Amino acid sequence: MKYSEAIDWLFSTQTFGIKLGLDNARHLLKEFLAYPAHGVKVIHVAGTNGKGSVCAMVDSIARSCGRSTGLFTSPHLIDFRERIKVSGREIPEENCADMLTTLREICEKMEMHPTFFEISLALAMRWFRECACEIIVLETGMGGRLDATTAVPADVCVITPIGLDHMEWLGDTLGSIAAEKAGIFIEGKPALSSPQDDEARIVLEKEANEKRTPLEFITEPLDGYGIALAGEHQRWNAALAVAALHRADLPLNTDVLRHGLASVSWPGRFEKILPDVILDGAHNPHSAASLAKTWHSEFPGKKASLVFSAVDAKDIAGGLKILCPLASKIFICPINSPRATSVGDLVACLPPEAPNHETFADFESAYHAARKHGTPVLVAGSLYLVGEARAFFTKATFQPSSQ
Repeated sequence: MKYSEAIDWLFSTQTFGIKLGLDNARHLLKEFLAYPAHGVKVIHVAGTNGKGSVCAMVDSIARSCGRSTGLFTSPHLIDFRERIKVSGREIPEENCADMLTTLREICEKMEMHPTFFEISLALAMRWFRECACEIIVLETGMGGRLDATTAVPADVCVITPIGLDHMEWLGDTLGSIAAEKAGIFIEGKPALSSPQDDEARIVLEKEANEKRTPLEFITEPLDGYGIALAGEHQRWNAALAVAALHRADLPLNTDVLRHGLASVSWPGRFEKILPDVILDGAHNPHSAASLAKTWHSEFPGKKASLVFSAVDAKDIAGGLKILCPLASKIFICPINSPRATSVGDLVACLPPEAPNHETFADFESAYHAARKHGTPVLVAGSLYLVGEARAFFTKATFQPSSQ
């Protein structure tokens, strides 16, 4: 298949939905010869918030150590190939198309057709193997226990802050969600966690004890280094990333950390796309709170023209309650995604104390109106919205996705 045909086929598999479980993923990794080679270190990251930032930091610092890295994350913002990077470079279109062609043949012979995410993981792992990556960093898609990434044996397991998200799949309490995240723990392999609420922490400790997993909680942020990502919460993410690399036995020193943290890139997380235009994929109350704190630090005393949208199955009302105090006016639009929440439903989630709002048919019209309002523009509420916005600003071709 040509690249465009291959991507069209891959995206068509989103109709198979989300199927949690490891059997299909393991079979696909085996058939496609996509398991990591002997001696390759795998760092597996789960959690509710900050997974991508921690993965990006681990990748950047490892590269500063001179290691060849494979980074698998989701979702993409603009282009699918963002999900699969070797030493910072996206998988080339030609290689992507060739491997997807082979994967399609394997998938068509399987009794249960693999999902979009399972195919993407197999593609990434085979590419990492062909590129002889020394360190592989895997971000879970959802949960952990039954997430396809858990089919890949990990050397270090990492848990970022746990909050209430994906509750229709993972449970409606912090404890039940923590149990799913702890499903990535492996007997005898080190595990690290951000500080957690007591309910989640207790569950993580019990799961680690049962699996004989040595679990350590980060107790202090990483100070003394410049970090290219804005926000105090990124210092906690950095402490977690550095601890994970220590457990993977990388030769870290001050110069390596300084370079790796100063050069880390993770678009869409308090990203200044223009001096007074910020993109942030805050999609739940926990991430909205981090965004609000960072906004007050970066724009003290200033209100935002908030361009907002969200996807279904998120705590939209909870996020808006935190973001509304930042805004002088809210500009609401739909997202170009099958999971988009309607404008009417978004408006219904506004708290009583919300500032004035206006609705629009698409992001571009909402942004232009916000620009005219005269205050810094904040685009937030969903990574899918941020991806659409980044495509608009960079004049790139946007590949909408539901996963």
